[in-house]
Amino acid sequence: MKNINKTNLLSLSLLLLLSLILFGCSNNKSSKNTTLSNNSTNESSTNNTSSLTTKTTEAKEINILVFISGALDGNPPYENLNNGALAFAKNHPNVKIKTYEAGFNQAEWESQLTSLVATAKYDYVLTSNPSLPEICDRISMKFPNQKFIIPDAYFEGNKNIKTYEYNQYQQSVILGHLAGLITTSDMNNITKDQKNKKVGFIYAQEFPMMNEDIFPGFEAGLKQVDPSLSLDTRVVGNWYDASKASELALSMADSGVDTFTSIAGGAAQGLIKVAKDKGLYIVAYDTNSYNMAPGTIVGSGQVDLMSLTQNALQSAIDGTLDWGVASIIGVEDGYIGFYSDDPQFKKGLSENVYNQFMNWYSKVKNKTIVIKSGT
Repeated sequence: MKNINKTNLLSLSLLLLLSLILFGCSNNKSSKNTTLSNNSTNESSTNNTSSLTTKTTEAKEINILVFISGALDGNPPYENLNNGALAFAKNHPNVKIKTYEAGFNQAEWESQLTSLVATAKYDYVLTSNPSLPEICDRISMKFPNQKFIIPDAYFEGNKNIKTYEYNQYQQSVILGHLAGLITTSDMNNITKDQKNKKVGFIYAQEFPMMNEDIFPGFEAGLKQVDPSLSLDTRVVGNWYDASKASELALSMADSGVDTFTSIAGGAAQGLIKVAKDKGLYIVAYDTNSYNMAPGTIVGSGQVDLMSLTQNALQSAIDGTLDWGVASIIGVEDGYIGFYSDDPQFKKGLSENVYNQFMNWYSKVKNKTIVIKSGT
């Protein structure tokens, strides 16, 4: 009987031990499975959230109004502004561009832009003209959520407006230096009487930058070549009257001016026609203009408006744009330069003028010569 009890007791103990082991293992497996399930659920939830966030960001449509204060055709700076916006949209499928040409009646620009802003369709208004900041400032008072990006202007203090002013003194010195080399050269149709020589500058209208930076810079460039050179400036009165610009150019040519420049928008077509007819020379601001009149336009300053437009829009969308601040950008930033690699440039000049200019300009590019306002 004792043996049986011992045997039964041993068997019962073993059975109990086995049950505990099996029960414990079962609980552990259940616990691990529960943990994996929670992790899977959490990971799935996180991934879905991430996916939704990405899709929401990508799907958010951004509408940009490109407001052209004039017309695109025949205005390379406006074409570059618009092309920069279109290039940006091409790389950002959620960005939509609306281009609006306001025409040449400056008195109507504010009412037109106000009507467009009032639709509340546009996240950003992109425009370019020295007179636009004041207009945008007034509109901003009525529509305080509207953002404006304005290259080629200077305005500070409004948290809805970002402006970029090119160092036009630098570009003017570069173009003035070339114009000085041309008008003192032996190129065809250059006036031989070098006494009291002038270079012609036809411009659309008065604005502060013209008097404070552009005229002084261009004349400084001329006087680097010959201190006796000076500037003959004539105003059209608007940005479109090519006939008036033609009259001014003819009068200047008759007085002995053989080299010109202009900042006159579409009105510059009148100057170009006169210069072509008389075999005279033009150095152009801002854009590669050689093909507009090969052999007549023999120099082109460079303002990289397309790159600036794209960089500004990217900063605005990223939330890093310093609204309310006016940035001055120039040669040292890579936004001001000269189109020296176009074959038409070398072809349009005498070998001597080309070599002299390139020797000087190479020093500007490598910063051996630094152009600063007032120098």
